[in-house]
Amino acid sequence: MRSPPAKVILDMGMGTENTREIPDMGIHLSDGTRLSARVWMPGSAEIAPVPVILEYLPYRKRDGTTARDALTHPYFSSHGYACVRLDMRGNGDSEGVMLDEYSPQEQADALEVIAWLAAQEWCNGHVGMMGISWGGFNGLQVAALAPPALKAVITLCSTVDRFADDIHYKGGCLLNENLGWAGTMLSYSSRAPDPALVGDKWREMWLERLDAEPHLAEIWASHQHRDGYWQHGSVCQDYRAIKAATLAVGGWGDAYKNAVQALVENLGGPAKGIIGPWIHKYPHFAVPEPRIGFLQEALRWWDKWLKGIETGVMDDPDLRLYLMDGIAPKSWYLERPGRWIAQDFRNAPVQQWHMTDTGLKPSESPLHRVISSRQDTGSDAGEYCAIWLGPELPGDQRRDDAFSECFDSGPLPEDLEIVGAPKVSLLLSADKPVAQLAVRLNHILPDGKVARITYGVLNLTHRTSAEHPQALPVDTPVTITFRLDQIAYRVPADHRIRLSLSNAYWPLIWPAPEASAVTLHKGRIEVPLAHDTGQDVRFEPAESAPPWAIKTLRDPSNSRVTHVDQATGETVLEIHDDFGEVEDLDHGLINGSIAREWWRICPDDPLSARGRTHWTDANRRGDWSVRTETYSEMWSDRTHFHLTARIEAYEADALVFEKDMAKSIPRNLV
Repeated sequence: MRSPPAKVILDMGMGTENTREIPDMGIHLSDGTRLSARVWMPGSAEIAPVPVILEYLPYRKRDGTTARDALTHPYFSSHGYACVRLDMRGNGDSEGVMLDEYSPQEQADALEVIAWLAAQEWCNGHVGMMGISWGGFNGLQVAALAPPALKAVITLCSTVDRFADDIHYKGGCLLNENLGWAGTMLSYSSRAPDPALVGDKWREMWLERLDAEPHLAEIWASHQHRDGYWQHGSVCQDYRAIKAATLAVGGWGDAYKNAVQALVENLGGPAKGIIGPWIHKYPHFAVPEPRIGFLQEALRWWDKWLKGIETGVMDDPDLRLYLMDGIAPKSWYLERPGRWIAQDFRNAPVQQWHMTDTGLKPSESPLHRVISSRQDTGSDAGEYCAIWLGPELPGDQRRDDAFSECFDSGPLPEDLEIVGAPKVSLLLSADKPVAQLAVRLNHILPDGKVARITYGVLNLTHRTSAEHPQALPVDTPVTITFRLDQIAYRVPADHRIRLSLSNAYWPLIWPAPEASAVTLHKGRIEVPLAHDTGQDVRFEPAESAPPWAIKTLRDPSNSRVTHVDQATGETVLEIHDDFGEVEDLDHGLINGSIAREWWRICPDDPLSARGRTHWTDANRRGDWSVRTETYSEMWSDRTHFHLTARIEAYEADALVFEKDMAKSIPRNLV
């Protein structure tokens, strides 16, 4: 089928260039697979070649990331760049199948694409990669492979370690998002391509991907230690392999905040970092406020490294951080008060407190506390990765603290400005060979409300190695040291801090196979403090291209409701995210989706834990109508994890495909 014609987008009051949009540019790989790209480029690019900015994702450029693409890529194009938003193999309007995330195939395809882009007559031979989350991950991974044309990367909300700091495991604990994210990808990758772009072969492409689609949770749950599977694509294995100039961006409300300083500290090439108060969104439209002129910052980076224009970016502070003021806990904020600082993380001072039987003290004294938490401790932890603009942030911590062992400081004599990753050191023993620990650093307000500052979790069998865990010696003291997540947070004078410890944290992490009792014999926390270099940190107001032109057919909505069975004590968290339904006013595609999750557990039984997801996705235009219903579920006993999944595909409400998947996976010190 012939691709739709290019459109010309006239001057939008942003840059000096008029933009030409190509809705479906085909990029043919060496194995014959055609990938589909949406491209924005200056109208003059074929006579005056420009650099290319590549964003490479499985999230469907036609109806998945369209809203954010509209705000971002035309803006860069109007400033003299060709922007390529590419559907990954097996997704959206690209041919083939996708069998896993961050696979060698995904990276090999990217290398081919970059070489192809650099060779086009409208490209000056210089390529940059930009992306958030998946696109932030693979930008770093591809940069580590050092394709010659890739000169710069902007990575947002990403990780340097796929095992320690992604959506599958944290501190060796199995995250419930392992199932939740697999349910999301089961939905995204099951959607059909658009016949308006791929023609009559859309059905063949759709059925091929449906037939090949895995339940990714099975793969991820099969790798319970930091083995070669996770080392692949973890750029911390060799930071120095990345030569491209790297701007790393994160948000304190996001799960992926730890990579920014790690990249700035360890990369051999040029690297800078920015962390704001935001959740998992681009900073020019993220919440909580304040947003920043991210696109202007990105242009400074691109102009320096892709055009050779001196923009002063290397004079910027290495690490620009938003130091949030401590305020009352809420599960959602529209804005966070605070100030920007230039943190000297290499020379930051540290303040230390010891855990004692009378609270957090400056000096060590005897300690004997037994942690034996209810299995539903953690109900106010919020989402692991806040993204959907609902009530997903950690709320008031008083309920969770009631089922934890807590160590309080006295009223602080002056403001405490915490910047960095607090370090926790413990001497403890456990009565089971497998146990877990959740540690939260909290802020106690004068009215008694408790806000979570930062946290960490640890599977205690991973105390010395995530690659080679060891069972705990029962009732024998062992030393544990680990870091909580990075944060920048000001606790006001006369307020207090609290260290809260529990050996359950549901529904954030999957329970250990047996309820345990963990005895604390000694403990301390080292808190890194703000060390502002005094360099000026300011950003321009947020700018963007005009928003996506749509007609809303169903408004989005979000709810999180907890049900408690008064007879059994079972709690069920029910999450309902209706993303609404919209019609694209340019090409007429109508798309809508609804995500649902259920997380249930009884307070006295770790083996009662159960997670379930159900996604509905629908696309239509005229007489063409398709829909997928995808389901996944997980439960466990003492020896195995049990997973099931189902895909149903409908054309005009007639079932045209169905597939069931099921697997039991032995537990290995998890």
